[in-house]
Amino acid sequence: MPREQQDYPTLPRSSTLSSLPPEPSLTTAQDQISSILTDPNSKINKLIILDDDPTGTQTCHDISVLTVWDVPSLTTELRKLPTESRGFFILTNSRALPPSEAETLIRTICENVLQAARTTNEPIDIVLRSDSTLRGHFPLEVDVTQSVFGAPDAVILAPFFFQGGRFTIDDVHYVAEGEDLLVPAGKTQFARDATFGYGSSNLRDYVEEKAPGRFAAEQICSITIEDVRTGGAEKVKEKLVSLPKGAIVVVNAAAEADMAVFVAGLLQAESAGKRFLYRTGAAFVSTRLGIRSKLPISAAELDLPNPRQTGGLIIAGSYVPKTTAQLNTLISRRGEKNLSVLEINVEDLVREDGKDNKHATEIVTKIVQEAESHLRAGRDTLVMTSRKLITGSDGLSSLAVGTKVAEALVDVLKGIEVRPRYIIAKGGITSSDAATKGLNIKRAWIVGQAAPGVPLWRCDEPTSRHVGVPYVVFPGNVGSESTLAELVEAWY
Repeated sequence: MPREQQDYPTLPRSSTLSSLPPEPSLTTAQDQISSILTDPNSKINKLIILDDDPTGTQTCHDISVLTVWDVPSLTTELRKLPTESRGFFILTNSRALPPSEAETLIRTICENVLQAARTTNEPIDIVLRSDSTLRGHFPLEVDVTQSVFGAPDAVILAPFFFQGGRFTIDDVHYVAEGEDLLVPAGKTQFARDATFGYGSSNLRDYVEEKAPGRFAAEQICSITIEDVRTGGAEKVKEKLVSLPKGAIVVVNAAAEADMAVFVAGLLQAESAGKRFLYRTGAAFVSTRLGIRSKLPISAAELDLPNPRQTGGLIIAGSYVPKTTAQLNTLISRRGEKNLSVLEINVEDLVREDGKDNKHATEIVTKIVQEAESHLRAGRDTLVMTSRKLITGSDGLSSLAVGTKVAEALVDVLKGIEVRPRYIIAKGGITSSDAATKGLNIKRAWIVGQAAPGVPLWRCDEPTSRHVGVPYVVFPGNVGSESTLAELVEAWY
């Protein structure tokens, strides 16, 4: 029988977190992880992260991301792993696809990964990195991956993401809002997503909502904050090695140290022969790879041209309220003096005008001409979609509208020949399409973060466009209202 839905209240952040058992030592847990990962006898597999939009790189540095998945490319990347890193990302962008297309894509990627792993004799584990606010193809991607690689001992569900204010406490997933509120995820705007909406805040209920009837009650298990903070890595290992076959495990975490302790215990379980499939947010990925956080990259470290030769290019297609607030702050703070603003009217863009889509082409051409003029004059230039959200009649048609908008933004980027000072792409689908279709990136290096939770990529491939230009993957729902403006100001 399905669990009865509960109405979870919004909580005060500071008092809620302070009421939990004392946090463990982050450094101690990280040292434990490093010790296991570097121990040749630990039998820890390399990690391949299938990222359903490019924002999963937001806690990592010094690791590669592929936007292609042919067997030769995967084989080459796997052979680099012992010297470069303990894993790599594959950008699938599957969150932008309808279920049938996502299923085909993930199956193809998994089959190619399996072939490359067999060719290189490199044991690997798979992470399905997805949204920390629970939007995405679940359980579809889990099912497809298992059908290719076989059933693991358990599936790990860990959406915690500290930098974005995502916490899981008593199995309830919270999204931080304002200065001191923890809002149950099911009550946020993310839960009302036109394509991936949901009603559950408790992750046990979320699993049952998305996979009704699939799991017996005893198969949905938890690693609690008390397990982590009181029992430590040994308690985590103990619970993981004794799970019922086919379990799904909810990971509770309210601090980076919680995730580090969990991973230390997980690695002990892996070393003992247990194998898991992971559906997680970004925090798990960097922790499992042993990547420790570092400060955001400064303009000086990027060696941006001084004096400036061209303006920076900001492309924004995300519609989450936080993005709109950030754009408003950027425009008000940079003003007419330092920022040119070009808006694409989405209602005009999606208007049907025949097979050749002449109207949309005219809109894009005009934006490209104006953007090039401003960039050449050294002005930072924002190309943004109009802020009124246009949706279809259902989830699939809403995806189609989003696809058309993304195509227009890509066409703008493809049309701009002026080399920008930097490129910022705002939103998951926007930044994915900008990287793969607009800049022709096939492999990029994650340099670090431009701001907390905001990945910074560099692509040096001669076949890519604007080689070496800093490329910022700015998630739609990360940062404060001023984070985007502060980044543009710092890189001026």
